Amino acid sequence: MTADRSGTRILSVKIAKYVFGSGADFGCICSGSDNLFLGSTDGQVRILSSAFKILRTFHAHESGSITHIKQIEGTSLLVTISEDLSNEPVLKVWALDKPDKKTGGPKCLSSLGISNGRKQFPISAFAALGNLSQLAVGFANGSVTVIRGDLINDRGAKQRTVFESEEPITGVEFRDGPTTTLYLATTGRILTLTISGRGQGQPAKNLEDHGCGLGCMTVDKDSGDIVVARDDAIYFYGVNGRGPSYAYEGPKQLVRMFGDLVALVTPPKNESASKPSVLRRFVGGGTGGLYQSSSLALLDTDLKYVAHTETIVSQVRTVFAEWGDLFLLTLDGKLFRYHEKTLNQKLEILYQRDLYVMAINFAQKAGADAAQRNIILRKYGDYLYKKGDYDTAMQQYLKAIDNTEPSQVIRKFLDTQRINNLIEYLEELHEHDKATVDHTTLLLNCYAKLKDTEKLETFIKSGTNFDLETAIAMCRQGGYYDQAVVLSKKHGEHDRVVDILIEDSKKYDEALDYIWRRDPDVAYPNLMRYGRVLLEHCQDQTTQLFVDYYTGKFHPKKDVPIVPTQAPVGGAVSAVQNLASFIPLPYRQATPAPSPAIMENQQFTLSNDEAAATTEAATPIEYTIPKSRTAFSSFVDHPEQFIVFLEACLKEGNIDQKEQAELHTTLFEIYLDIAANKTGRGKSEWEAKAKSLIDGKGVSMDASNVLLLSHLSNFQDGTVLVREQQGLRFDIFRSYASVGDTASAIKALRRYGPEEPQLYPAALAYFTSSPKVLEEAGSELDAVLKKIDEDGLMAPLQVIQTLSTNAVATMGMVKKYLSDTIERERKEISNNRRLIESYRTETDAKRKEMDELGAGATTFQTRRCSACGGSLDLPTVHFLCKHSFHQRCLNQVVVGGGDAEVECPKCAPTNNNIRAFRKAQEDSADRHEMFQDALLRSRDKFGTISEFFGRGVMTAPTVE
Repeated sequence: MTADRSGTRILSVKIAKYVFGSGADFGCICSGSDNLFLGSTDGQVRILSSAFKILRTFHAHESGSITHIKQIEGTSLLVTISEDLSNEPVLKVWALDKPDKKTGGPKCLSSLGISNGRKQFPISAFAALGNLSQLAVGFANGSVTVIRGDLINDRGAKQRTVFESEEPITGVEFRDGPTTTLYLATTGRILTLTISGRGQGQPAKNLEDHGCGLGCMTVDKDSGDIVVARDDAIYFYGVNGRGPSYAYEGPKQLVRMFGDLVALVTPPKNESASKPSVLRRFVGGGTGGLYQSSSLALLDTDLKYVAHTETIVSQVRTVFAEWGDLFLLTLDGKLFRYHEKTLNQKLEILYQRDLYVMAINFAQKAGADAAQRNIILRKYGDYLYKKGDYDTAMQQYLKAIDNTEPSQVIRKFLDTQRINNLIEYLEELHEHDKATVDHTTLLLNCYAKLKDTEKLETFIKSGTNFDLETAIAMCRQGGYYDQAVVLSKKHGEHDRVVDILIEDSKKYDEALDYIWRRDPDVAYPNLMRYGRVLLEHCQDQTTQLFVDYYTGKFHPKKDVPIVPTQAPVGGAVSAVQNLASFIPLPYRQATPAPSPAIMENQQFTLSNDEAAATTEAATPIEYTIPKSRTAFSSFVDHPEQFIVFLEACLKEGNIDQKEQAELHTTLFEIYLDIAANKTGRGKSEWEAKAKSLIDGKGVSMDASNVLLLSHLSNFQDGTVLVREQQGLRFDIFRSYASVGDTASAIKALRRYGPEEPQLYPAALAYFTSSPKVLEEAGSELDAVLKKIDEDGLMAPLQVIQTLSTNAVATMGMVKKYLSDTIERERKEISNNRRLIESYRTETDAKRKEMDELGAGATTFQTRRCSACGGSLDLPTVHFLCKHSFHQRCLNQVVVGGGDAEVECPKCAPTNNNIRAFRKAQEDSADRHEMFQDALLRSRDKFGTISEFFGRGVMTAPTVE
């Protein structure tokens, strides 16, 4: 073990004089529950605080000296034992939290004498379980007494001597568990005895034929192991017997556990040399050497180093731990307090001594976090670097890579030109995913500097974490295109693979094939990005890929091995051919294997070109088919391939009407564009294709687009066809008129005039627009005027206004039209006047009759009932309409001469019709849409208005 003074003595006080005064002494001391307990020779117990102030004093025993005292940790129980060689030792259990009413001190829970077979020997060892259910007392004559019972509640206890020996007992300790085991130590042996549980009642089992001195046995509370200190080493005993041992030469007086440290007290050397070893082991030294020095050592058995050593100028009485510190009490009453240094303080000491390996082990045991351990490793690496041990230093840097700034290490090895170590460190950075773009660049530069292509490829294929962007960029810059492709493929960077193959390697066929082998969601973006470039170099294959993708027939290509046929047996050549038949060829379409009979008589061969042209016949996979217009830009400058693509898309019936219209319109435009660059028969063929799109069934194109395209391409047939389909006959006529094609205008008028009457007013204006047109029209002007007159398409005034816009038409041309119109209107005016006069006469007669009925008396001369035809007799009912009825013949009987209104049965139907007609007129007064519709359909607008005025449409509503 190596030595290191890592403890600090912070207190030295003459505790005996401080507590008892100069004339007193104490027999024992113990700690527990944040207090210090002292048992004096006069039977008193004093309780001290952490400031060593007396908190409490009580008289525990009437006679004898208190030689053993123990506080049960975590409770308020205190066990004391007093000895008087004239009597049996007395054991008492005190409850410190329960005052005694008589004495005012703590309450004594139980008291009993400890039996030793009436042999008066001092107690040499004492141990108790935490619940005081069992206590063990060892005597100097070699016997051990075990006390069982309920000492806390004073329900009695049983004592039994469980072990006897000729050697004095130097230590007893309990190990609790499923079975309670008592470890016994004598000056010559170490034994175990099961006192409860399985194996109880069996004799003591001998563990070791070497004992220990008094006070040289203790228990490690953390692990439960028994610790024994001998002159040669420190021994540990567990459940299975003896455990590890740690050599530490020298006599031992006392052993205690302080956390994970073993505290050892070594007696004065001159005393140990002058006394027999057996006696020294038992009594541990006499008072004759009061002023002789002792040694204290703190050992870390796990890390195998001495944490602290110190020489005490006095003999040590006892060592105990409390308040997180270690205390050492000397025979002259001085108390030394030792406080453990912090982890950082310990590490600093180790740094100063260059004990980095021990510092690393120490930090691991102390549970230091990874960051702190890495600091130690980095310091160790710096130490080795200064010594010139670069390889070992790099190993430390690699271990501390998680918490080390890479630039600090890289700078060191750049300066020393240790490029291999630098590569090792950079590779480790990538393994830990801590590499930056600069680190990847530096590593690839190192490979390039060493011209280590193999290592570069290994790095690429290793799966090491690195910045992919930087690695690929470096490979491309250095001309390692194949490595860049491999790296991109490995990391699934499909877009980058295509980019390298096209932009750098110029391998367009391979790029197209790679795209074709990808899933649809990967193939589509690359097809959009590089479609134009691929069409420049691989027109047919690229067009087919577009067609497959946009028609829903796309499926990734896969390599399918060829199913070979067996060649005739022919020695070694046949064997080679048979072996070659198992070598798979890419892009071979799977075919059924031929029968053995066919295989015997046939041998099929397939060239490399044929093999490359075949793909796996797979079912198209499902994917979202994009809109066809997204591919249009790729076919710029490739009209023929564009036509193939458009026609293929139109053959599919799974596109909506809007997209279909876009495809037809685009295809129509391409046809016209090609036709514009052709002459003769070629031009006619392409125009025929364009015309077939317009005439074709199920072809949907926006008329305005077709008209615009036809106009821009001077495709007159297209304009006419579209206008015919859209019912734009007026536009057809106007288009002929605009170019002065009178003959075509006359044909259009004759063809569409019966269905489009408005063409005749337009024709009238066109025919009289110029003398040339009028001459070309000939007699067609009279026919137009006749049609306008017969159908009333224009008022005479409108005709005159149209003809008077220029000086082309003469009065003689329209003389007959005007005379016929004037004569007809005169006749119509005469008829209207006669009808008005009759209406006025009838109205005056009706008004006169109503005035007579309202003002004068009416004489009824009818003698027969208008209903039954019989002679009238009373009661009789007369109506102003000159009809008379028996009252019994009426539908309603006038009761008691009342004035109830009774309608004439004869006139009732006529009156009802009039009322219904009037109500219909009133209801229609609010239906303005009916009036507007009639006005639009009428050829005589003023007549329609007059009719609706008579119906009361224009009458203001009546307020009831």
